[in-house]
Amino acid sequence: MLKKYKALLLVVLIIFPFYSFAHVEHYQDLKKIEFDIYRNNKLIGYHIFSFNKNNDLLEVKSEIKFQIKKLGVVLYDYQVVGTEVYKDGNLIKFNSKTNQNGKSKYVNIKSENDELIVDGSSHKGKVPTNYLIGTWWNHSLVEAPAQISAVSGRIIKQKVTFIGKETIKYKGKEIKTLHFNFSSTDASLSKSKKLNTDVWYEESSLNWVKATFEKKGKWEYKLVSIE
Repeated sequence: MLKKYKALLLVVLIIFPFYSFAHVEHYQDLKKIEFDIYRNNKLIGYHIFSFNKNNDLLEVKSEIKFQIKKLGVVLYDYQVVGTEVYKDGNLIKFNSKTNQNGKSKYVNIKSENDELIVDGSSHKGKVPTNYLIGTWWNHSLVEAPAQISAVSGRIIKQKVTFIGKETIKYKGKEIKTLHFNFSSTDASLSKSKKLNTDVWYEESSLNWVKATFEKKGKWEYKLVSIE
């Protein structure tokens, strides 16, 4: 029995060697992550994260812009700006504004009494601090029981599946990655509301390097630069 336990523990350590170290402090030296956004293999926009460390505060600014066009006519326009603020590795504040093809959405979050107070266009209320903002850059998301939508504040309870270790190409180089699938646990949700996203993190740094999902087309986040 003891031998079986040791063998199982060894497998866990081999497959999940970095989980316990995937905290916000791990990213304090990051300056910028930039992705191009593709839909059906066509470049439609970008997603940029900017990181600023100031004493014990880490500010992460996010900007998303993309347009879906047909015959030169804009059919769908999407813009998001958001800012996460962490102190000693813990989220203390988040704000975002979204223009979703003319429809406004927002989220305001603050930390209070060991809870997160969410004021969003889709959800208002208190949630545990282990519910994390679904902005993907933070590898700790793989351990979270739920995401908070960075667009509307909607609470998305999730199941995270480790798909395996994979090597992907970036600017002619090979990157060893950890591949995860994030999916909704609520089977009653409509297909458009269900989470089903594949995310790749670099094995050595835990930096986010790729994402794919399907929603009225095949979407892919392709890494442009990381500093």
